[in-house]
Amino acid sequence: MAEKLLTTAEVCNLLNVTRWTLQKWEKSGVLNPIRTPGGHRRFKQSEVNELMKVESSDAPVNLEVVAVYCRVSSQEQKQKGDLDRQKARTLEYCAKQNYQVEHVLSEVGSGMNDNRAKLKGLFHLVRSRLINRVIVEHKDRLTRFNYNFIDCFFSSYGVEIELIEEVLPKSYEAELVEDIVSLMASFSAKIYGRRSSQRPKEHLRVVGGDSE
Repeated sequence: MAEKLLTTAEVCNLLNVTRWTLQKWEKSGVLNPIRTPGGHRRFKQSEVNELMKVESSDAPVNLEVVAVYCRVSSQEQKQKGDLDRQKARTLEYCAKQNYQVEHVLSEVGSGMNDNRAKLKGLFHLVRSRLINRVIVEHKDRLTRFNYNFIDCFFSSYGVEIELIEEVLPKSYEAELVEDIVSLMASFSAKIYGRRSSQRPKEHLRVVGGDSE
């Protein structure tokens, strides 16, 4: 006897969730619907029953799909093991919270660089609705500036950023100073370059005036 298949509406009603939640569970592998010849989703009764048991049990189960993001600014920090330790601390935190970690993204790069490969990968996961929570040790791991913009963007896709530490750890203060010095040097170079480019023009105007 063939197993009974349920429609999306029936599953939403049984589990008391939205269609969007079902889509997230499908992408994360919590539910595995089949497709009818007409392209409609159908869910196996047995899978839905198992999920209902999980939701009704007393065991703390978290169906959120989590991505972890870790970053250090230099190769020297990575070689000293700072990146691995940061990753270990973050994963330990997730384990204590009973989070289902599906993606671990770690890289070396300045917090002022918004063109980091793993950061762009994180944005892809958010836009594709493959996750619904991002765990970082501190908000400056994501970016030095414009954190609120990233938080607002992620929220628009139903993704929450969870910070393990609200206050910047002492170990990152030297890194912050380096980024600020780098930023000042960048601005100084741009100002100097602009002034240098203006000098030949002024010289030409003087020469042109003398020739008359």
